[in-house]
Amino acid sequence: MILSGIDISIILIYLGATIFLGLYFKKRAEQSNKDYLLGGNTVPWYMLGLSNASGMFDISGTMWLVTLLFVYGLKSAWIPWLWPVFNQIFLMIFLSMWLRRSNVTTGAEWINTRFGFKRGANMSHTIVIIFAIIMGLGYLAYGFIGIGKFVEIFVPWEYVSQYIPFEVAGEYVPHFYGIILTCFAVFYTLLGGMLSIVWTDVMQYILMAVSSIVIAIIAMIALSDNPMILPDGWMTPFFGLRLEIDWTTIIPEVNEKIASDGFSLFSVFFMMMIFKGVLVSLAGPAPNYDMQKILSTKSVREAALMSGSVSAILMPLRYLMIGGFGVLAIIYYDQLDLLVNGEIDFEQILPSAIQQFVPTGLLGILLAGLLAAFMSTFAGTLNATQAYIVNDIYLKHINPSAEKKKIKWANYIAGLGMVLLSIILGFYAKNVNDLLQWIVSGLYGSYVAANLLKWYWWRFNGNGFFWGMVGGLIPALSFRYIFDGVLDLYTFPLMLLLSIIGCVIGTYTAPPVDEEVLKKFYKNVKPWGFWKPIHDKVKAEDPSFQKNMNFKSDMFNVFIGIIWQTSLVIFPIYLVLMEGVPILITLGIAIGTSYILKKTWYDKLPA
Repeated sequence: MILSGIDISIILIYLGATIFLGLYFKKRAEQSNKDYLLGGNTVPWYMLGLSNASGMFDISGTMWLVTLLFVYGLKSAWIPWLWPVFNQIFLMIFLSMWLRRSNVTTGAEWINTRFGFKRGANMSHTIVIIFAIIMGLGYLAYGFIGIGKFVEIFVPWEYVSQYIPFEVAGEYVPHFYGIILTCFAVFYTLLGGMLSIVWTDVMQYILMAVSSIVIAIIAMIALSDNPMILPDGWMTPFFGLRLEIDWTTIIPEVNEKIASDGFSLFSVFFMMMIFKGVLVSLAGPAPNYDMQKILSTKSVREAALMSGSVSAILMPLRYLMIGGFGVLAIIYYDQLDLLVNGEIDFEQILPSAIQQFVPTGLLGILLAGLLAAFMSTFAGTLNATQAYIVNDIYLKHINPSAEKKKIKWANYIAGLGMVLLSIILGFYAKNVNDLLQWIVSGLYGSYVAANLLKWYWWRFNGNGFFWGMVGGLIPALSFRYIFDGVLDLYTFPLMLLLSIIGCVIGTYTAPPVDEEVLKKFYKNVKPWGFWKPIHDKVKAEDPSFQKNMNFKSDMFNVFIGIIWQTSLVIFPIYLVLMEGVPILITLGIAIGTSYILKKTWYDKLPA
């Protein structure tokens, strides 16, 4: 067992602190369902932003991003557009404000503000709940797999098995560790709700900030004494038609990784990411922890500030760590233990690099931070999914007049049920990247058409939303088996087409949404888009009403915001690499775009 007594003590102190926070906020969380799920809308935007950023600083994603940097170099900065990471910019500029004006508890509840309460709206409400639960299961399983693979390196099974009264097959050891750590996340999430999640995330962020800075310094010291042997094109984010990174004479196995990822024809891959990413971003947040943090803010202005703060809080520190571990892994590749069951697993780069290069004491802080990162993502996702099950199923259809005690137990049962299902799903997923690709390209793809049209087209109704979601979900759940071996991103256009067909047919086979519902929604949310018939009716009733004329300025700010966010990703990597001119260029871009956004976005936010 490689952990020292100091490291183990730090980790145990952190785990004990999570239990304390769960117990401390338990009484407050039990005051009402809104206190449990949204923190009573009392948490400041900067703490919610920090919490949201911590939730995205997840261990599985960090393992994946370190692997990407190792393999693809600076070009790896574009690959997270698969999510797409720039959806935070769309939220920051306008969508968070639109969403927060609804004053609801969940995304499914929001459906009623747009489609009313008739049959189509009820169908839409149901399909959103189904989607949220499926997505929640996917994210929970994704985190579950990542944490298990990570811990396996630091707590060898040969040591632990002496104290376990049953056998665990080698391939299921990561799952065993995942189950143990999941129990801690479940404890403070179920007891303390949103408030315990936020404060635990603050503690995690402090741990990760310290770790990221120290890892970056260790890597820079190592780089000053050891040259990196790299393929051509590794040091630049720019690319041509093909990826054109050849590891043949350095580490031949990396070429096999590139081929299996399916990213070789990089320009086509990049264009597909932009096409899908813009549509996904315009559709608004998926029903997960990100949406719950937006709905938890105090006001419309704070919703925008919260989403804007996420990129500034997350990207620089996270990519200091990623850059640090990527550099160390390349310099000392021969010292890394990447063999799993006789085969090289590049997802082991992060835990193996930690094992080799992080000193005692800092190792405990870093491991506590990464464990916290897992629990933060897990807890946020679990809280969001609980919200849908309890608020949109139990309180809406089963027991609308439930008293506090029954609501509390409903939250507990819903949370435990989701955790058990996600663990089962985790046993069937091949690896972190496999599950990630399905989530970002399959599930997110199925969400696009229906959720895009709901914001921007007045005639779109609940019936169209339902059939559009069905038209996307069925391909998302089946295309992996029909198009075996094809990257999920490349099946997105067909999935989108089927979903649009469902939207259009569903919309025109049912009457429009009740006019009063549409007028109330349009006047409250003020979206831009194709709303002229409704705008004219609202204007006739209220001549003082002003139409949203911000489309051009919003799109300009989105463009500048994406450049700003990308500079925050690339700058810390170049900083670790100690590349002087690129450091100055990316820093200049970050400062310049910050100034533009201050003038064109921040100064114009509602009071």
